[in-house]
Amino acid sequence: LDADNYETDPCLKEIREAENYSWMDIITIEKDKLPNYEEKIKTFYEEHLHLDDEIRYILDGSGYFDVRDKDDKWIRIFMEKGDMITLPAGIYHRFTLDENNYVKAMRLFVGEPVWTAYNRPADHFPARKQYMKLLAEEAQ
Repeated sequence: LDADNYETDPCLKEIREAENYSWMDIITIEKDKLPNYEEKIKTFYEEHLHLDDEIRYILDGSGYFDVRDKDDKWIRIFMEKGDMITLPAGIYHRFTLDENNYVKAMRLFVGEPVWTAYNRPADHFPARKQYMKLLAEEAQ
């Protein structure tokens, strides 16, 4: 995606319309710009899941999303300017910055944003059970 022109990028507009991403904001994760920076960084790195999809579009900088595979092993995904990721509801994950300690990202949601993160273990949630069912079906 064209992160330099995200306000007018037709590809982003098409994705938002197709996926019904009706709400968005922009977060800058940088020591001097994010209130409670140290606390937030620790929170982002705690292994957790959400009950809704997590959609992130990197507008500047870079970092890593770590996700669990079907065998519960970590997979590290490097994200940089122009990359977009959708983490499905129920997937355990975490986020950390790289050595540049800076990322600017668009957060997208279907409907009103829900910020609640459930730290592991959170296997009792229907979103987690649905995600595990999806993994089992894909493995067959």
